[in-house]
Amino acid sequence: MWRVAGVTFANGSDNIGVYAPLLAVATAGAMFVYTAVFLVGVAVWCAAGKYFASHRLIAKALARWGHIVLPVALIAIGLAILFGG
Repeated sequence: MWRVAGVTFANGSDNIGVYAPLLAVATAGAMFVYTAVFLVGVAVWCAAGKYFASHRLIAKALARWGHIVLPVALIAIGLAILFGG
């Protein structure tokens, strides 16, 4: 779980360009809230991933169809972002 949390944290580092202006003017209290919300969000994603990966039926379906479903889902999300506005 800690490895997944670390990778998630590292992958979020590209958002520094987005959040730097916000954090530059934020008070200490606001920065605490932003950090807490981020860490809670990471914990929720890690818990959901662990649950889905360890659930017998879901894990079996992911093992069988994951190599097809994941690329299709990522392409669909990308197209929705590009054309959905």
